[in-house]
Amino acid sequence: MSQQYVAAIDQGTTSSRCILFDRDGNAVSVDQREHRQVFPRPGWVEHDAAEIWSNVEAVLRNCLEKNGITPDQVAAIGITNQRETTVVWDKATGEPVHNAIVWQDTRTDTLVRALGGDEGQDRFRESCGLPLATYFSGPKLRWLLDNVDGLRERAERGEVLFGTMDTWIIWNLTGRHVTDVTNASRTMLMNLRTLEWDGATLEAMGIPEAVLPEIRSSSEVYGEARGFLEGTPVASALGDQHAALFGQTCFDPGDVKGTYGTGTFLVMNTGTEPVTSDNGLLTTLGYKLGDEPAVYALEGSIAVTGALVQWLRDNLGLISSAPEVQELARTVEDNGGCYIVPAFSGLFAPHWRSDARGVMTGLTGYVNKGHIARAVLEATAWQTREVVDAMNADAEVELTTLKVDGGMTADDLLMQILADVLDTGVVRPRVSETTCLGAAYAAGLAVGYWPDTEALRANWRKDAEWAPEMEPAVRDREYRNWRKAVQRTLDWVEHEE
Repeated sequence: MSQQYVAAIDQGTTSSRCILFDRDGNAVSVDQREHRQVFPRPGWVEHDAAEIWSNVEAVLRNCLEKNGITPDQVAAIGITNQRETTVVWDKATGEPVHNAIVWQDTRTDTLVRALGGDEGQDRFRESCGLPLATYFSGPKLRWLLDNVDGLRERAERGEVLFGTMDTWIIWNLTGRHVTDVTNASRTMLMNLRTLEWDGATLEAMGIPEAVLPEIRSSSEVYGEARGFLEGTPVASALGDQHAALFGQTCFDPGDVKGTYGTGTFLVMNTGTEPVTSDNGLLTTLGYKLGDEPAVYALEGSIAVTGALVQWLRDNLGLISSAPEVQELARTVEDNGGCYIVPAFSGLFAPHWRSDARGVMTGLTGYVNKGHIARAVLEATAWQTREVVDAMNADAEVELTTLKVDGGMTADDLLMQILADVLDTGVVRPRVSETTCLGAAYAAGLAVGYWPDTEALRANWRKDAEWAPEMEPAVRDREYRNWRKAVQRTLDWVEHEE
């Protein structure tokens, strides 16, 4: 029998990728294609879902063909995706009725405040584990139903379908209208305990159940692919951060991973019972394997980390490529008193303040571009510290090691700053593509390509690690200054009634 592989589709915020993995968890072939970012108005972010599906088809085919791998060598397909991004399409034609509304989009701000009413942002937290925020899919879907001509009537007649990007891809691959528990948990519409759509929430949000996909586990065969990979089982779906948790083999309660990309997402495995956060974190699903009990998680979502480096490059022109931020930051010994809080569209965890906007503070005539570059890197670390403090308080366990992945982890200086700020070890795995790896692992388990999670754990290898070197008094002083800077961001946007 020829060598078998598992294909993972990673449908991300800026691009779609396909990676083929072997039994040792090694990436053997990769293909990637970017898609357009559409900004119709300030704060609005959209994607063309049809363009994304076309790109997914292309990267699937190219990933195999560039290494001479045939479709019959693919044992299963797994999917991981940008979460919360919302698309509605015509059930008969498959045509999207509007551009997809991206997770970063803030157009639902007024709607979210109206939905909160007298109860505020915690109105639905008991059922779904989430605060009312522009981030999540439910309000985005409601906005489409209210603002696309005739869409609500078509939805109530069952003529259109809703999905996050996993559902869109599975539907195009197999014709099945399904999602998994991790993506469903990010809509605000799923009951955390029953793992089903919550009727009371649907009624309150004004969303007809007819448009919603069936909720399934993260690791099972949803259907067989059509087209180029015809007959191949489509066997997993995990939101990108849940996939990274799984790919980092964070299978025990208390395990934490941090994914550092456009934004940063820290996720802690909390076991088979949901933990309600009192400190601004999200209670969410970690993953669910077939018929096994669901594993829950606490998540801290940070909106802007890698995007701040891009801003330094594209908007300020202080660097010409992202890796140069490390070189520039190394020209100074500290931040020179400068702090940057990148609340470009508000603050996510643990603050959840849509009225916040970014600040650069502590400026004096001494501060130069090296100090600004250093402050850019430190902004990622201090935002991480705020989330870790909240996790430690909610879960009543102290973080001992942070497993990191994502594009920013190539920056060794940032990794050292992280260890210093957190006062804990930071570990980077040998396989950095943990999001794709998690989707591949879940799909492989579903079809018996890997026997169990212990086989996955045996594949995990360390690439590098960092230990804290900062003096406690310096750490405490810098954290105090960071928190002062955060306070300067608040109450900037004045909401008009």
